[in-house]
Amino acid sequence: MTRSIPKPSGKVRWIVCALLFAAVVLSYVDRLVLPTLKPDLQARYGWSESGYADLAIWFQAGYGIAYVFFGRLIDRIGARAGYALAVGLWTAGHVMHIFFTSTAGMLLARIPLAIGEAGTFPAAIAATNEWFPRKERAFAIGIFNAGSNVGAILTPLIVPVIAVTMGWRWAFILTGLLTVVWLAAWIGFYRRPREKKTLSQEELAWIEADPQEPQRPVKWRALFRHRQTWAYIAARFLIDPVWWTFLFWLPDFFNKQYGVKMLDFGPPLIAVYLLADVGSVTGGWLSSRLMGRGMSINRARKTAMFCAALCALPIAFAAQAPGLWVAVGLIGLACAGHQGFSANVYALPGDLFPRWMAGSVVGLGGLSGAIGGMLMAKFAGMILESVGSFQPIFIVAACAYLIALLVVHLIVPRYAPVTLSESRT
Repeated sequence: MTRSIPKPSGKVRWIVCALLFAAVVLSYVDRLVLPTLKPDLQARYGWSESGYADLAIWFQAGYGIAYVFFGRLIDRIGARAGYALAVGLWTAGHVMHIFFTSTAGMLLARIPLAIGEAGTFPAAIAATNEWFPRKERAFAIGIFNAGSNVGAILTPLIVPVIAVTMGWRWAFILTGLLTVVWLAAWIGFYRRPREKKTLSQEELAWIEADPQEPQRPVKWRALFRHRQTWAYIAARFLIDPVWWTFLFWLPDFFNKQYGVKMLDFGPPLIAVYLLADVGSVTGGWLSSRLMGRGMSINRARKTAMFCAALCALPIAFAAQAPGLWVAVGLIGLACAGHQGFSANVYALPGDLFPRWMAGSVVGLGGLSGAIGGMLMAKFAGMILESVGSFQPIFIVAACAYLIALLVVHLIVPRYAPVTLSESRT
């Protein structure tokens, strides 16, 4: 049971959250440079839809496999070293894009980018588990998870301008330099709470209010024996593909459906991802607020997920929207729903597993989500080449979240944390 401790005045943990937010922003900027340039590069170099779909598929394959290993690695080496390694890898892969012009060549750069970016959320969630008690964790995750939307907003604002004025290769070079600056700040600032000299005793007591369990080696077979693990794996498999689809194909959708050019991507994408930001923070805030009012963690998380899932339903009509901004509103509402839902899903490992097991569970969920994303990318590529419409894709997106919530509830009808004795087996 969490100890009753007064909320401290110290804010060091929120500085950590700000760094995590910035890292997610940069990871999404680097991830989305290529999709933003896709219509122009496709016309210039003759890329096919299936060739671009293959880029998405192999990116997700590398991302998913690396996600598992990063989750386990971060359980062992910690968030500080794990995040530094991840950023170094993805920056190298990101800048490598400048050497290629074909989809086959771009794949050589996309793989190290995927491997490095796979460490983003395992490291961020590990840092959140270290720095935030359970009652604040979903809110903190919602904040740094909102960085994905900020990155998605910034990319169509800065990348087309750089590409038009300096050439498309400079879009990769200049955005890559930003991650180098973040890396220096991370290494200089981040420490575990008990190693942070500027942290007050009051804030440390608040952070450590939840019961602490000793670190133990994580056995894979022990993870798969828990229903909680399968709930997280299933949720990520069902919802991650929708988000991957938004990231890879939204600029293309606006271009094909409404004739939006590269320099004009900014306003519609900004609107979509601003709504997603609101959803991310609100989804995390809502469950934390409900818990603060005495609701059980089980009911609070699932209530927040249900509300978020309802927001995704109208996207089923986005492909038939009478105008650009109606489509933007429907897609933005679905993105808000996704981010609110995912903020609570991402909190599940920290809610139900000891801190030293959570990273490995997160890694398995990341692999599951990437496999789902690969299947969705193949489905999207086939639909766009054969049917030429996004309608079937948006129908799948509309249904995914209610199905995911139902599956999670069936697997873990109550949020029963894994005990120390259970995790030994």
